[in-house]
Amino acid sequence: MTDTLVPFDDVLASYDPALGLEVHVELNTVTKMFCGCPTEFGADPNTQVCPTCLGLPGSMPVVNGKAVESAIRIGLALNCEIAEWCRFARKNYFYPDMPKNFQTSQYDEPICFDGFMDVEVDGETHRVEIERAHMEEDTGKSLHVGGATGRIHGADYSLVDYNRAGIPLIEIVTRPITGAGAKAPEVARAYVAQLRDLIVALGVSDARMEQGSIRADVNLSLAPKGTDVLGTRTETKNVNSLRSVERAVRYEMSRHAAVLGAGEKILQETRHWHEDTGVTTSGREKSDAEDYRYFPEPDLVPVAPSREWVEELRGTLPENPTAKRARLQADWGFSDLEMRDTVGAGALALVEETIAAGATPQTARKWWLGELARRANDTDTAIDQLGVTPADVAAVQQLVQAGTINDKLARKVFEGLYAGEGTPAEIVEKRGLAVVSDEGALSTAVDNAIAANPDVADKIREGKVAAAGALIGAVMKEMRGQADAGRVRELILEKLT
Repeated sequence: MTDTLVPFDDVLASYDPALGLEVHVELNTVTKMFCGCPTEFGADPNTQVCPTCLGLPGSMPVVNGKAVESAIRIGLALNCEIAEWCRFARKNYFYPDMPKNFQTSQYDEPICFDGFMDVEVDGETHRVEIERAHMEEDTGKSLHVGGATGRIHGADYSLVDYNRAGIPLIEIVTRPITGAGAKAPEVARAYVAQLRDLIVALGVSDARMEQGSIRADVNLSLAPKGTDVLGTRTETKNVNSLRSVERAVRYEMSRHAAVLGAGEKILQETRHWHEDTGVTTSGREKSDAEDYRYFPEPDLVPVAPSREWVEELRGTLPENPTAKRARLQADWGFSDLEMRDTVGAGALALVEETIAAGATPQTARKWWLGELARRANDTDTAIDQLGVTPADVAAVQQLVQAGTINDKLARKVFEGLYAGEGTPAEIVEKRGLAVVSDEGALSTAVDNAIAANPDVADKIREGKVAAAGALIGAVMKEMRGQADAGRVRELILEKLT
């Protein structure tokens, strides 16, 4: 059944949206949250489990100290207060991928609370208030086999992999974000993007949305314009790309408005996001806190980070990514559009490292957002997974600057890099890509081009030097691109003017 939707502009004419975002971050600790099982991604199913993370009788959990440290650093980076004393709780619910039938989490006593993050959309700053950032453990992963949707409905059978069960999670929960209006979808996307950048800068997670190591739950409600009361919310679960965060907000705004416009009530529920169709579908009626029967975890002692430790960790925080971006933009002389495109391509750190390796800002940006971005798009590969390093890009540019190769030949060098044929210099030698510097050979090629194009030659003799481009192209074709176009132009003009 297809939902009825209201056009986005019509939604805004009648309603004010309120957002709430819950972002789950898998930490990159070596072991799980409460046991010594490894956390490596992609291992064979159910090979990274033990009695503790499977919840077997008699097993006892122990808190991962590195996970606590990471939680505190995340909280500090989000301008949160750090609790002097907090504890874990049991969140009770049954689901096949939760082997203990409860999740060890934090409820009313989180380790981090009352923070904020400022995000900018189209030159306007929106403050996103952070209610809490608390520690918990991840669930396992269900795989529904058969059927058309990959979900349990219509599947022939289901499998469960408990490798992920017990991996340390930090859940970052915002307070309702109001006042964004038409910018609500973009604010949601910008917040998650900026939060991901922060997590990566802290080094506490690889934050790969495509692998599920950072996932967003998108809460949304609508209220009639001019009222302060929040509407009934829905929660779209496990949205795993920035584009989808924006699309899910936009879709739910239009769907809510259609339901309300028909005189019906919004059901407080969780919903599933479908990446392929860009729609949400109903999951289950949303549980409230009392439904989970929270109570303090009896097998774990409270966590009481000393103020000295907290301040020591504050000193380890990296430069804020937003502030760093502004500094780099000024240092590099990029326009707002150039910087936005660089960040959007996921190439900011790559450009920075390429500049550090000796390239200029503009040439580093040219290669990463041109040749390499095209390759990433054509092969559906992350731009940092192409097998080309910033040092490689800087080395290619140095060969161009030295006149050893030109830009066209540089693209062939990149082809060699993709294929793992060696360093840029080695690829130039193996493939015979060096620019021909033999003046005699160049002069002969120019003479041939002039003889083959007498009408063009006459135009140049008459003073129309712009026509030289046609002869340059002919020479470059004869030389298989292995000529210095600037020197070819000089020879043409020397012979004809």
